[in-house]
Amino acid sequence: MRVVLSTYGSRGDVEPVVGLAVRLRALGVEVRVCAPPDFSGRLAEVGVPMVPVGQSASALTRAAPAPSSLPQRAAELIARQFAAVTEAAEGCDVMVATGMVPAVAGARSVAEGLGIPAVSVTFQQLTLPSPRHRPLAYPGRPFPPGVTDNRVLWELDAQSIDALFGAALNTSRAAVGLPPVDGVRDYVIGDRPWLATDPVLDPWLPTPDLDVVQTGAWTVPDTRPLPAELVAFLDAGPPPVYVGFGSMPLHAQDDIGQVAMEAVRAHGRRAVVSRGWGGLALVDDRDDCLAVGEVNHQALFSRVAAVVHHGGAGTTTAAATAGAPQVVVPQATDQPYWAGRVVDLGIGAAHDGPTPTAESLSAALGAALEPGTRARASAVAGTVRTDGAAVAAALLVDAVGWERPSA
Repeated sequence: MRVVLSTYGSRGDVEPVVGLAVRLRALGVEVRVCAPPDFSGRLAEVGVPMVPVGQSASALTRAAPAPSSLPQRAAELIARQFAAVTEAAEGCDVMVATGMVPAVAGARSVAEGLGIPAVSVTFQQLTLPSPRHRPLAYPGRPFPPGVTDNRVLWELDAQSIDALFGAALNTSRAAVGLPPVDGVRDYVIGDRPWLATDPVLDPWLPTPDLDVVQTGAWTVPDTRPLPAELVAFLDAGPPPVYVGFGSMPLHAQDDIGQVAMEAVRAHGRRAVVSRGWGGLALVDDRDDCLAVGEVNHQALFSRVAAVVHHGGAGTTTAAATAGAPQVVVPQATDQPYWAGRVVDLGIGAAHDGPTPTAESLSAALGAALEPGTRARASAVAGTVRTDGAAVAAALLVDAVGWERPSA
């Protein structure tokens, strides 16, 4: 059995795919991954072949292109999907497509052209139409003020996606002899989308309009050792506070590093600062803080007093699984949703808005450092499923009807 996994985005879009790839390989499945070139090293670590697609996702994020350029960037990404994913998917039995909407649209079109089934996957439920929540607005395309009916908002969302990506998608499809798509969003979601999130952290309430399969979050035990310098820092004192904003560019607040360190030091705590794609840096050379690059979150979060982060699905899940209290400073897209879930579960605090002051962040951190918050975070950690990738791998094998070779 051969499976191609296609994604485009940040670490939060790629790391779950790594988890699924590892689980599939454990079943004897041949796997290849199509992803941004930024993650070639990560795929090499787990021994999974990778086909680079598109330009560097981190470089694109740092460039912070204007929202008005989104249709042009989408056209380029879709065209690159057709070029790279087609070759990678030839001879495969099934495709799994996730990531940005234009990337999924391109990948599913490739699968359609090759005549192989495709499964669409999302790592947060806010892209799935439901009357129980409102859609996410695209940059530069806010919803009309005063419109509160979720069903109306989802209709507007479909129109917005068609306006942004429809022409680009259908141009690439026409070039390979495929008919045009009428309704890009529904085409991307497919007939039976998968929601790869934990049902405790992200409970999906069934809707009659959509048949959703919730697999659990796709994770895999991370055996990478922490850097020696980081281990020495952790061993040298009490558990520090982790501060990191992942792929967020941080253009809106140049002093976020200073703000974060003042908030952490106000509680007499040390800090581990993750540089991330935004280049977060130390503000001085004091020995109570250490800057790190990409490291094993599973190992690190089990040793920290709290995790201050942007509220990406992956970081939220990793911190929850480790039982670490969280402070979420949501920047965009689905991050306010995850901040709300952290508060609802009582496992941390949410900062009000994306630009904290030292005082406001210190107050949120104080709530997260309360013993009761730590106790609830530990309790919730015991309920978070860790078999999501294994569940998804088994579903794929069953869908294809492939029998695992006997040992």
